[in-house]
Amino acid sequence: MPSDDDDLMREFLTESRENLHQLDRDFVELEKNPRDPHLLGAIFRAVHTIKGTAGFLGLVKLESLTHIGESQLSRLRDGALTLDTQLTSKLLAMVDAIRQILTSLEATGSEGDQDFSRVVQELSGIGVAPRPDSTPPAPLLPVRAATPPPVPLPQASGPSLPPAAPTESAARNGAADTAIRVDVALLDRVMNLVGELVLARNQIMQFGLTSKDAGFVNASQRLNLLTTELQAGVMKTRMQPIGNVWNRFPRIVRDLANVCGKKVTLELDGTETELDRSIIEAIKDPLTHAVRNAVDHGIESQERRIEAGKSAVGRILLRAYHEGGQVNIEISDDGGGLAIEKIRARAVERGLVTGERASRMSEREVGHLIFLPGFSTAEQVTNVSGRGVGMDVVKTNIEKIGGTVDLSSRPGLGTTLKIKIPLTLAIIPALIVTSGGERFAIPQVNLLELVRLEGAQARRGIESLHGTDVYRLRGNLLPLVFLNEALRLSSVGASEDVRNIVVLQADDRQFGLVVDGISDTEEIVVKPLGKELKGISAFAGATIMGDGRVALILDVLGIAQRANVVSPSRDRAIVDRAREQRSLQDTREALLLFRVGKSTRMAIPLSMVARLEEIAPEKIERAAGRDVVQYRGAILPLIMLGRELLREPSAEGTAPLLVIVYSENGRSIGLAVEQILDVVEEQITVRSQASREGVTGSAVVQNRVTDLLDVHGVIRRFDPSFFNRKEAA
Repeated sequence: MPSDDDDLMREFLTESRENLHQLDRDFVELEKNPRDPHLLGAIFRAVHTIKGTAGFLGLVKLESLTHIGESQLSRLRDGALTLDTQLTSKLLAMVDAIRQILTSLEATGSEGDQDFSRVVQELSGIGVAPRPDSTPPAPLLPVRAATPPPVPLPQASGPSLPPAAPTESAARNGAADTAIRVDVALLDRVMNLVGELVLARNQIMQFGLTSKDAGFVNASQRLNLLTTELQAGVMKTRMQPIGNVWNRFPRIVRDLANVCGKKVTLELDGTETELDRSIIEAIKDPLTHAVRNAVDHGIESQERRIEAGKSAVGRILLRAYHEGGQVNIEISDDGGGLAIEKIRARAVERGLVTGERASRMSEREVGHLIFLPGFSTAEQVTNVSGRGVGMDVVKTNIEKIGGTVDLSSRPGLGTTLKIKIPLTLAIIPALIVTSGGERFAIPQVNLLELVRLEGAQARRGIESLHGTDVYRLRGNLLPLVFLNEALRLSSVGASEDVRNIVVLQADDRQFGLVVDGISDTEEIVVKPLGKELKGISAFAGATIMGDGRVALILDVLGIAQRANVVSPSRDRAIVDRAREQRSLQDTREALLLFRVGKSTRMAIPLSMVARLEEIAPEKIERAAGRDVVQYRGAILPLIMLGRELLREPSAEGTAPLLVIVYSENGRSIGLAVEQILDVVEEQITVRSQASREGVTGSAVVQNRVTDLLDVHGVIRRFDPSFFNRKEAA
């Protein structure tokens, strides 16, 4: 049985850890407001408390260290010292030394053999000599009092310290009376037991569906209600505010900014957002990497910021909020944004992508290259960056817990890293489906909607577009993945007169998963996979169903990646594949269909399409009275087809502009449209001649009248010299 001394030591270590986290934050704030009496008082009380209990427990080294720190804090409070960056760093070094001693106490039961004499000397020799009436310099090993301070832990007293207001004292006493500390291992065990109870509840509820015993049905429903409430209560005990992770970041940002010679402020929004403690533990390192990366790579130097017309002080914002059963975390900076061309060149240089592939990648795709293992744009390796380890850790660790990572950047304005993670990993709602005679669970957080096709619609509703199965869902092409094919399951008994499509979201892309049957939604207990299955990206875990059988939990992102339906370049790849597969002997012509203005349907030969691009509205500029955009190191003129052909005003908003890029003689021009509809192969017969400028005629495509765009005519009218000169090499 643990002794009273063991309990006291454990309580001391726990409270001291909490005090150190608070000291990190308070010192960073005090550096901004050196004369804040409340911060000074809080810091002094925290250090005094650690010192007093260390003396009572016979921790000589810790008592000596905190006594000297307390003396200098007393001089700060009395005005004998002025806080600056150098002094703050020395006091934070004391905090780090205290933390090392506590770590040693937890591991070995002793204060360890670390030498902190340098920290003590630097604290003892700080600047201004003390005034005659102030506290004299403390010896390195102060004489302990004959009578130890009483338990509970001592509180600071004396004329140096203002007494706490009665309301504050009452609040502290109230919090102590209504809260207790519980060992994490005990919470985990209770959670596991609740998980087993949920499984038993599911089994009993399944029996209740076929039972005619009214008493048994009523009892099972009562059990269901109580289990649900108990589960919610236990999960609540495991929830912690994300501020527990963010507490370390003000210190990290402050120290790293000093090393990099930058000035950076950190803003925290949504610190009260709660997550399961298992998620909290999993995201500590990824978030730390992301914040360090924002300071090191995101924020520019003070000189460059001033040259760009910005404040010399950079800004990093951490924001957390709940949305759709998930927690969103955003790390934003107001730096220079990603150096897209530098990233593109470095990726080719290091052999991560081919030069041809890199030239075809969009800015978003290039930006995501920073998540590749070993990627770095740093010119030299330092203790801060350059080893290519960081952002790949962020992506890998977040995806391990079922989360996703996205990145957006605007040149000169900054970068935002957006992370989506589940609230908990223990018990989740899931959709149960059957396929190939097996049952699978799909996490409900990935579920968008269910589509059922029957009869003729099932037989003809699914189309094949250049080797890719698609379904037209409300006018949009939805790529399909057949689960039986993806997992190599038997399709015997599957009816072609019925198609069940589960519409899922993976990495900001939607796709349809075709399964044999859809059962129901229920809460499942997530069990980890054995080592034999951990390497299979299609599965995220397993669960035990109500009948006692095991069902595998599908990894939606893994299945999407295996089927190649989440690649950002997929839409352009359809165009490229169509062009490559086009036969010279085929009399049918490949067309790109698109919408111009509110309702005009148009088409151009696919052979005239160099690329399809999405361009953010804020990137559009005006030059010589025309719309242009900076594109691949050159200036790309834009023709707003709706405005030029139909005299309709250009739509304003935040949605990306869809641009068809036409290239000839080394020069390019962009045709802006409202919507890309489809890529088709049909034998075109012009049914009517041109009725207006910019159109060669009209034809029936997909049973709808479609105008054929006169590409050359439109370009000549916009720029008569386009076809007469070549771009200079």
